[in-house]
Amino acid sequence: MKKFVWFVLGVASGFVLAHFVNKDPRGHEILAEVDSRITEFTDRIGDAYREQEARLGDLVDDAKDAAVSAAQNAVGAASDAVDTAARKLTD
Repeated sequence: MKKFVWFVLGVASGFVLAHFVNKDPRGHEILAEVDSRITEFTDRIGDAYREQEARLGDLVDDAKDAAVSAAQNAVGAASDAVDTAARKLTD
């Protein structure tokens, strides 16, 4: 509980400090620069995430295609084996 109180006090102090810094023109510029850097960082992270997601999506699609192809080949081979066995039994 004590840690939670300190956490809440820290967050509240940060908001109060940011409010006072934002009143000063120089502080406003600094906060605007920090905000732009944070926005740039989050945009980069988002772009990297979407790029990685697209790569993995392509990889999954390729794996699905390979699995379907392998299953079709297995069905074809099993069908051929059944046909061959049926011919041997009827001969």
